Amino acid sequence: MRNRLDEQLELLNTELIRMGALCEDGISQAAKVLVTRDEALRRAVDETEQEIDRKEREIEAICLRLLLQQQPVAKDLRLISAAMKMIADMERIGDQASDIAEMVEHIRAEVLPGSLHIAEMARAAVNMVTNSVDSFVRRDMDIARAVEKADDEVDALFNKVKSEIIALIAEKPEEGETCLDLLMVAKYFERIGDHAVNIAEWVVFSLTGEHD
Repeated sequence: MRNRLDEQLELLNTELIRMGALCEDGISQAAKVLVTRDEALRRAVDETEQEIDRKEREIEAICLRLLLQQQPVAKDLRLISAAMKMIADMERIGDQASDIAEMVEHIRAEVLPGSLHIAEMARAAVNMVTNSVDSFVRRDMDIARAVEKADDEVDALFNKVKSEIIALIAEKPEEGETCLDLLMVAKYFERIGDHAVNIAEWVVFSLTGEHD
């Protein structure tokens, strides 16, 4: 019985890694769309978001089988419940990457050079998602805690973007609507960072039984 449970838990790990990789792809694709404004790449973001949704359903099914067909002990139960919480955050990451890609068509190309810190936010967000999932797979609380600290960097970058956009609106008030769209894109990246923190916090719960 325990061997079967361990096999299912290993499958859960594998599928979480795959879902995390899809989230990384979605964020990276969305950031590239912001720069290239490539329509085919924008559609690719939507396809990635749909794959993330399918993976969420697959992992939910694995978790339910573990709960109904196996006899997980307390530590296993924490791990399974944490995984179910994590995939909800990953699904939202996919949604927000898709939202970013959709907003690009409303942003005038000439405003984009001022979005340097948005590109940095995107890279930081990808790293946070990668590390949050890695902390779960490795059962490494130090990595999870590092993700929580990395959120400060994303928040600081968001504040820089806000300052840049305020200055741009003052300089070119006719670009106000476009600048607000750009600010919303930055906000989505900030939210992605928040979801990565949530994932890391559920990793800590799976290891300690305590949730921040």
